[in-house]
Amino acid sequence: MFFLIFAILASVLGIISKLLGANHLRAWRNDSLAAAGSSALLAWAVTALAFGLACKEINIGGWRGWRLRVLEGFIIVLGITELLYVLMLHSGLFNSTYGPGYRDNEYGVGAPHGGVPGTGIAEKGTGYTGARV
Repeated sequence: MFFLIFAILASVLGIISKLLGANHLRAWRNDSLAAAGSSALLAWAVTALAFGLACKEINIGGWRGWRLRVLEGFIIVLGITELLYVLMLHSGLFNSTYGPGYRDNEYGVGAPHGGVPGTGIAEKGTGYTGARV
């Protein structure tokens, strides 16, 4: 009984995780990577719980309908592919080749000390050449 509940919950969380992953692919920023990575980790945790319940039902044996056996197979395959998805997303956290990575962001770029705030215009001799791109 609990297997079916966790399988449905894992599928809904997996769909939400994939939508956030698509949003990260569109935005390609550190904040979208964090959202996609955390939701993928949560979805994988629930999928791993459903994976364990599926293995337990297979190990116990007994009569189960063909639909439940097919769902058990899907959850086992989904647990492995969800783990690969989580590993690929988290590889972007550590290397900028696979994602935005941890690098300086351009959120607070403006005039340095001695410039006119909010305009990007600096006084002569401050070494400020313009906004980073």
